[in-house]
Amino acid sequence: QAQLMESGGGLARPGGSLTLSCATLGSGSNINAMGWYRQAPGMQRELVAAVTDGSNPEYGNFVKGRFTISRDNHKNTAYLQMTNLEPEDTAVYLCRAGQDFGSGYYWTLLGQGIQVTVSS
Repeated sequence: QAQLMESGGGLARPGGSLTLSCATLGSGSNINAMGWYRQAPGMQRELVAAVTDGSNPEYGNFVKGRFTISRDNHKNTAYLQMTNLEPEDTAVYLCRAGQDFGSGYYWTLLGQGIQVTVSS
């Protein structure tokens, strides 16, 4: 059974950068979309970024050009490059993988989440 493994989280200073990775372990043949969500304490989960094969990535409004999502299809791995980090970016970042049918994402693989803390 396929699963997701997230890595790359940790502590960054304001203005700093981190790159998150999400690797699909096992069979991921039905995946055409991968994405990242985040959830901060007391806040609703929100979409950070998602990418579908053959389409432009989608980003949350708060990203404002600071983050870039990419996917290596051969490795079935998604990356989230985060720059100019702000304390408000502190959250658990959750990877998702599944399919985009055009009317929305159907996530079939759910990562456990990785902590990102932005603090001086």
